[in-house]
Parts: sequence; structure tokens; C-alpha cells
Amino acid sequence: MYDMVIRNGTLIDGSGAPSQDSDVAITAGCIVAVGKGLGPAVREIDAAGSLVTPGWVDIHTHYDGQVTWDPMFSPSSWNGVTTVVMGNCGVGFAPVEPGKEDYLIQLMEGVEDIPGAALAEGIDWKWETFPQYLDVIESIPHAIDFAAQVPHGAVRTYVMGDRGANNEKASAEEVSAMAAIVKEGLEAGALGFSTTRTILHRAKDGELAPGTTADREEVIGIGRALGEVGYGVLEVASDLDPEEEELAWMSQIGQETGRPVTFACLQNNGDPHQWQRLLAAVDEDRAAGGTLTPQVAQRPAGVLFSLESSGHPFILHDAYQKVAELPLAARVAALREPGLRRDILDNPPDLAGLPEVFTQTLSAWGNMFPLGDPIDYEPGPDKSVLAQAKLYGCNPAEFAYDAMLEREGKGILYMPLLGYSNGDFEALREMMLHPNAIFGLSDGGAHCGLICDASMPTYLLTHWARDRTRGARIPIEQLIHNQTQRTANFYGMHDRGLIAPGMKADINVIDYEGLTIHPPEMVYDLPANARRLVQRVDGYRLTICNGEIIRENGHDTGAMPGKLVRGPQPQPQPAA
Repeated sequence: MYDMVIRNGTLIDGSGAPSQDSDVAITAGCIVAVGKGLGPAVREIDAAGSLVTPGWVDIHTHYDGQVTWDPMFSPSSWNGVTTVVMGNCGVGFAPVEPGKEDYLIQLMEGVEDIPGAALAEGIDWKWETFPQYLDVIESIPHAIDFAAQVPHGAVRTYVMGDRGANNEKASAEEVSAMAAIVKEGLEAGALGFSTTRTILHRAKDGELAPGTTADREEVIGIGRALGEVGYGVLEVASDLDPEEEELAWMSQIGQETGRPVTFACLQNNGDPHQWQRLLAAVDEDRAAGGTLTPQVAQRPAGVLFSLESSGHPFILHDAYQKVAELPLAARVAALREPGLRRDILDNPPDLAGLPEVFTQTLSAWGNMFPLGDPIDYEPGPDKSVLAQAKLYGCNPAEFAYDAMLEREGKGILYMPLLGYSNGDFEALREMMLHPNAIFGLSDGGAHCGLICDASMPTYLLTHWARDRTRGARIPIEQLIHNQTQRTANFYGMHDRGLIAPGMKADINVIDYEGLTIHPPEMVYDLPANARRLVQRVDGYRLTICNGEIIRENGHDTGAMPGKLVRGPQPQPQPAA
């Protein structure tokens, strides 16, 4: 008798093959049979009218601190994710010199907008080295599987101290020491090494993240550690400036080591056709035996402006600052007073000296949209604040002000960045369809006060497969393949992402027609009562990890079958 059989569902197995009517049998945490006429089970699941898919494998998250206090990895687990890879963008919490923990906290807070108070209260520092970090997080019960990468920022400051934090040049001996730490981390179970090369990634103190300006000798020297151990991914967040030089060193590492090198490939508003050059460079590199892999998003990075967010169009106005610290209800009441309203709207701040990339976003009314319910992440230009203001006969600032006061001050303005230069998702779609692209960039666990994109795996089904109206959709089998088997295999996890005998029993049972992503909301459930944006999701009937049901109809079951993924996982052979 099987432990569980899921019957009568529409199976999309993760391989990219067409859907089929097939049942799935599970025993001892593994899939043991797929087909019809399967025998009885201890638990029978009737999946009639539902999709049966592998659990999602999300390779770009930032749960490096949250892993120590949240067994659910929420909100990723709410979205059917059964494996997360963290430690991206060169930031993380190991290795750490005792007494220097606060530096890594303010680095993560600045780069990924995770409240420092939550990290300070939530993390119980019981490690120094990266292998010790893995041992600690492995000992904590979790609902889903998780894997880690060695972060450049932590390694650099551990080896070089303040010189590393200040991005001073590393000596040959220091590069060798960093490479040894990365090799040690990989041998202990890390699935990769990550670094950042973008000026947008700054610590809370305003300084560039460690490693941002590291020379090619350093990044190549460290990257060779992956070749020495024979596994692992090198993940890069880069401005790609200068473009050819950045691509050259990444290509060199891939061609020397044979290990995958993935970089964030996004549409740059300042150079809206750059992504096409990047994909062409990937094709050229692959033809030469390289491994360059563009990591692409499934919707633009969605900045969410609200009165509870880290920023909004009026946050720098002197008159607003007078009420900024009031509780939300009192602030809303004050902002509705005609006198304060006029004082804010009539007296814009002096933005001289502030970064242009920041100040431009505060008044980009043509690329700012009220985020309603149901959510529309691909709105037309007629839905913008600018267009709506013209329709209602007011100026855009007035319209934006009033829009944020809706729903008792919980109104949200959505600003799509890095993927919306043309006012639609066609560039994103072409990137998603590139044969060497990998899906990622959900940033689960990060950007708590301004962005909420952890629902991207669900968005694949709701928008790209089912609801899109402003362009072509993508076949659901192809989307699921890219969020399961391909993401799993890319990081060497060949034991998941596919519903087939012998594979791990990581499975979603989904009410496809009822699958709904709700508007983002600010909650205060992090340690120290710190805030974060989350999105609720309806439609996941069951999420199963390692053969156990961890969520059922939107509720946690209390099951904790999740495990740390240590190193590459071979594809299991089905039992005879």
C-alpha cells in the first residue's frame, strides 16, 4: 500500500511534455509510480479539476537570516515553492568574525531592505565559518528544502577586514584566502558563490557592497574554486558597465571551469536595447563552449509606493516629515486635512545632490500606476497616474496623493522598473523564451518595505499562461518546466523538479481557475515587530515536500519535512 496517491488530476510533470490525466503514488517521501490503475494508499487525494505539478524551485531568494526563525520561508512557501536557493547578490551572514555581526546586518539591510532590527533580534549567531553556518541552519526544523551560496561580501570582509568592506584592492594572498574559504563552503554543501557589481547595492551606511569594484584577478581567482570542486554556480548581480569587460571575465570563468555563470539580465531604462546585446553575447559565448546564463525575471521589479513603504513620492517633503512618524491612522487623518495637503503639494523638496536614479522615480507619473484589485502588473499607458490625472482634471501629484490615502491609507502605487521601458512585457517575454535563460529574481525574503515579488512562480500561471491580454501567452507546460526541472538542474539538484518514479515527492495540487494573487499588504510579523510586504495567494489546494503535506488550502499543516540541500544531488534511480 502506498503512503499517498493523488488521483484524477491533470498532470504537468515538469519535463515540458503535454499535460496528461495521470495519478501519482508516493511512498517514503519519493514518487514511486505515475499512471492509471494505481493501488490503494493510506491517504487518497482526489485532484479532480486540479493541476498536479512539481513544487517550484526558486533559485534567487534572500532568506539567509529568515532561515533562522521562519520554518515556512514565507511567503515563498505560500506560493508553492518547495526548494529555495539563498545567498544571492554577494550578501549573507557567513563567514563572520566574532564581534563583526553588526556589519553584515547593516550590509544586508542596505542592499536588500530587510529590517536590521529584525535581523539583530531574529538571528542567534552560533557560527563563524560558512560550514558552521550550514550546520546551524540544518539543525532548525523547516517545512521546505533550502540551499545556500557563499556570499562575496561576507568572505571579503572576513579576510580583509575594513579594507575589504571599503573595496580596496585585494592582494594575491588575500584572493587565495578568499578562494580557499569559498572552496571550503562548497565542499561543505554550498551550491554556489555570489557577488554583486552594481552601484545600487549599498550598505546602510551608503558604501558600496564589498566586492562591487573587485578587479578581474579577484573574481576569476575566486571563481576557479568552483572548477576545483567540480560543481556550483557563480551568480552575479552586475550593472554590466563596462559591458564587454564584465561579460569577458564571466565568460572566462565559465570557459575555464565549465561551471555555470549566471547574471541578472534585465531591460535597462537607460539603455532599453541592452538586453538584446546581452542575449547575443550569451549565444556567442555558448558557441565557444562557455556557460553564460541570463537570469531573467517574469515581471519587472515592482516598486510599491504607499504610506507604509520605505519610500513614496512625498517622503522627502518637509511638510510630510512633520507627520511621518505618526501611526498610520493618525497620519491618514492629518494628511486629509486641506491645509497640510496643500502644504505638501505646493512645496516640493530640493533634490539637488541626491542620486538621479532615485529622484526620478519619485515623480515618474507616466510610469506609475494605481495598484488595484485584481492586480494588473502590465497596465497600459492610459492607466498611469499621469493619464488618470488628466482624466480627472487634476495634476499628477494630487492624484497620487489621494490614491495613497484610499483604503484608509493602504492605497498602493506601482512603478515597474527594469523591464517596462516599452510599456509592456514583450521584452520580458523574449528574454523568458531564450533557450539559455533561467527563471529567477523573485527576491523572496528581501525588499521588505518597497518590493513584493516572491509571488513570481504563481504569476507564471496566472498571467503568462492564463490571463495575459496585451500580448501572446506562453504554454503552461513550458512555464512549469522552466520553474521546476530547469531551475533544479541548473543548481545540480537532479532529484527534484520532475514528477517521475524515483524523484522527490515535491508536488503542488492547484485549483488553476481559482488561482489568485491578492494585492500586497504590509504586515508587522518579523522579529522586533518589523514590517514586510506580503501577498496572500488562493488556489494552492496542497503543497507537498518530501512526501508530506506542508500547506493545505492556504494553511500550514505543521509538518516540517524540509532539509538543507548539501551539494549537488544526483538523479535517483527508480526502484524496480
